[in-house]
Amino acid sequence: MSDFEFATRFVPSLNRSVHRLGLACNFGLDVPSFEAALDRGLNYLFWTNTGTGQLNDPLRRRLKENRERYVIASGPILGFFGGGVRRGAESLLRKLQTDYIDVLHLFWVGKTSALTDATLGELARLKETGKIRASAISIHDRPRAGELVKDAPLDLYMLRYNAAHPGAERDIFPNLDKRVDGKKPAIVAYTATSWRKLLKRPRGWIGPVMTAGDCYRFCLSNPHVDIALCGPKSGKQLDENLDALQKGPLTTEEAQWMRSFGSAVHG
Repeated sequence: MSDFEFATRFVPSLNRSVHRLGLACNFGLDVPSFEAALDRGLNYLFWTNTGTGQLNDPLRRRLKENRERYVIASGPILGFFGGGVRRGAESLLRKLQTDYIDVLHLFWVGKTSALTDATLGELARLKETGKIRASAISIHDRPRAGELVKDAPLDLYMLRYNAAHPGAERDIFPNLDKRVDGKKPAIVAYTATSWRKLLKRPRGWIGPVMTAGDCYRFCLSNPHVDIALCGPKSGKQLDENLDALQKGPLTTEEAQWMRSFGSAVHG
């Protein structure tokens, strides 16, 4: 596998190629570093209503220049009822000054949103009217997610997956090919660094410590993971993450070390 093939992928449920390192825009990245990220090919952008104020104008400008180049993933803060999902989507369209959202999420299903006939129905109507192109959820409940991927009419799942929390390999990934309609959903991994816990030496560990780049390579080396979200706070962190991807998939030895390290971090 070449560096390019590792760093990019055609995702059928999005019907397009994406850079596999997704950019979370809410961790304080400055405008020049954000612009540099887009110039280096990052095109899956996870955008929220908070922490992104300085990037609103440059993002809107980029969307006006070439809307089809970027995949915007976002969602309403709360999504318990169909009307709230619709109003949240329309608010995002106005704020970003765009005709459609590529991926609309129900965030943290079971906590800040609900997966019901009403919310699913509204996601379907938004797709039918062209206001969104794909429906998605983020969810921490792995057993539930493992069942949903078999038959829920969703295009993408955002899941916690990292070297310290690899449970999706058991609970979710084996069911992706069991989708009743044959339309395998996309998988976006987040918390790749386990909220930076994987970047610190656990008590009693005498071997090397993972870098953020290692964390993203761990996620992307799993063939079921289409995109791994990164949340750099600076251009330097962004460059380190992108440079790490040039190493390609993990070797057998690297995978063994990272899994052992992740287990030590998890405790």
